[in-house]
Order: sequence, then C-alpha cells, then structure tokens
Amino acid sequence: MPDTTASTAARFAWRPFFLWVKCPPIRWLRYPWTAAIILIVASCAAPKPPEAVEIVYPPAPEEPRYYYERTLYGSTDVKSETSTDRFRRFATGESARGRGFAKPFDVRADNGRVFISDTVNRRVAVLDFPQQRYYEIGTQGVGRLAKPLGLTTDAQGRLYVVDGTAKRVQVYDLEGTHLTSIGTGEILLRPSGIAVNPDGSRIYVVDTAGVSSQDHTIHVFGPDGKRLFNFGTRGKEEGNLNLPLMVAMAPDGNLYVSDTGNFRVQVFDADGNFIRTFGSIGRRPGQFSHPKGIAVDSDGRIFIADSGFANFQIFDSQGQILLFIGERDALGGPGKYILPAGISVDVDGRIYFVDQFFRKVDVFRPAGLPADAPLGQPPADPTS
Repeated sequence: MPDTTASTAARFAWRPFFLWVKCPPIRWLRYPWTAAIILIVASCAAPKPPEAVEIVYPPAPEEPRYYYERTLYGSTDVKSETSTDRFRRFATGESARGRGFAKPFDVRADNGRVFISDTVNRRVAVLDFPQQRYYEIGTQGVGRLAKPLGLTTDAQGRLYVVDGTAKRVQVYDLEGTHLTSIGTGEILLRPSGIAVNPDGSRIYVVDTAGVSSQDHTIHVFGPDGKRLFNFGTRGKEEGNLNLPLMVAMAPDGNLYVSDTGNFRVQVFDADGNFIRTFGSIGRRPGQFSHPKGIAVDSDGRIFIADSGFANFQIFDSQGQILLFIGERDALGGPGKYILPAGISVDVDGRIYFVDQFFRKVDVFRPAGLPADAPLGQPPADPTS
C-alpha cells in the first residue's frame, strides 16, 4: 500500500507555510502533531497593537480644553537622522535621540522655534520646527554659557539667557550670534528668571539671592546694560518677595512673579508697583507647593509650574483657577512628572512644559487648534 502520509506531504510542500497553518487540509487535523504546530505558531503571533488613546484635559465627561500632543527629548524630534548622524553616533556612543537634553530648565517657544536651556550641557538647545533644523547657542566664544537658566525673547528677534554661574544675562540674535552681556556679579547674586518688554527697552531679571540676603528683588536694566531700578525686598507682605524664581510679562505689560518662598504669584506693573497677589500654600487647586516656571498667553491666562505638585495650573487674568494638568509619577509618561521647571506658551496656544528629572518637554495642544496645525502658526482669525 502506498505511503499516503508521505504523498500528501509532497503535494503540499510547495504551499507557503503560513497559508498551510491558516487553512490546513481538513484530513490533516487528525494528526496530533499538526494541531501542535498550529497552536505554537498562533501563540507566537504578534498581538494586535492597542489603539492609541487620546489624552485630554480635563478628562471626560468635561469639555476638552487641551490635548497631550507629543514629547520632546532632543535633536531628533525636529530633524531626521542622516547617515553622518548615524556614523557619529556609532563613533561616539551618542544616544539614538541625537543631542538629547541632560537637565533642561526653562523653555521659550517663539513662533515654532523652541529654545530650551540645559544647565548640565551648558547650552541652549534650539528646535526650529518651521525650518526642520536643530542648533545650539552659547557653546563657544564670548557668549559661552556656564549655567543657563531662565530665558526669553523679544519682538525684535533677540534671545536673552540668564547665566546663573556668570551672574549675568547673555543676549544673542535668534541664530545664536552673541550681541551683548547685561549685569555683573556686583549687582546680581543668584539670577534665575527673566522677562523683557516687546521692544527690548526694559529687561527684568529675577534675583533669588539666598536665605542670608534681603536682596530678593527684580532688577530692571536698559538695553545698554545699565540698571534702571529694582523693586521688591525680602518679606511676606504685599509687594515683598521671598526666594522669587521666575517672571513673565503679560500682553498688558504687567509682570507676574513666582514668589516661591511665599507660595504665591505677585503681580506688578511695568514700573514695579504692586497690583495684586493670588495663591497660598496648600494642597487644593489654586494653591501652591513650590511655584516655579511661569508664562502668560495672548489672552492673559497665567500658567504656573509647580515642582511640589508635579503639575502646572492655569489661571485667568484675575488669578482664578481654571484647570491643572499633570501628576506625579515615578514611571514617567505623557503628563507624568517628578521635577517640573519651565513653561512657555507659543502664539498658536501650544504649551511647552519642562520636566528636569525625565529630561523632557511635553507639548499640549489647545482643543480649538486642529491636530494637523503647524507648530508656531497663530490660528486664523475667524472674522477675516
């Protein structure tokens, strides 16, 4: 009698194995080894990837206001890796993320160009999304940075970077050409944050000073580097400051200062006159644990990073809480933080939020902005 098993196997040898496993001949299913092969292959098959879940704030059923959009880790987030990049990475052992952040501190988004101060790498990393390029500022020459902290830009195309070690402010054009230096160690003790009015005629530098000093103040310089005046001294009364860290200027010209040691935000006019304060120490929304980075958007909303709560809170122009985003999580991930620092809001309403521990910048898109809207382009005027 002919060997039916061998002849059958020969007839099916030409068929692709995966088709055979998917649709085996019915008569072959009576062999135990056939079922075993099918079970083994099925168990090794790649599972269906889970569907992407959109992260929204506030969560349902509330109306969405912001969506988590992406996370920035370094140079490869803005430009594709070239063969030269791959060779350099092979030769130097550089991370696949290209030029990553070591310890980002502050961020400034300016029409899609994102400036990030990195205190450990001693540079400002620039992710230029409209031009799809990456470059660095403050790495050489007279404008070399030792410890870049707060940074900002003005409407004239200048970048201002606080150097905490050099105790001065370095000024560059947006391409990184050094223009001038402002301040000295004789004036600034522990400079941290900075704000500039649109035409660059007034430069506001936060001096955190220290626990042994009463000079917890805001120094105001002119574009020539001369100090015009200062306001604030150590204390807890209205208008006093205690270990202030950051400052931001609103569209109306008012200044918002994160008065960290007093667990509040203080508001001053452009001449340093006290206007109001909001916030207090506590665990409820609208209160603070360690207010740090601060930003104001074009509608006057105030964004306050809190490294104690590991989130940022959004207030209206009068200091009423609107929303908070983020939470503490040692494993990281979108909207998860350990050590938040700087925050910035671009003209399109996107929020850029730094976490030093996870060495990242999370980006959040306002709900009214289309998901495919280019970074740094203001939304079209619906009335036009």
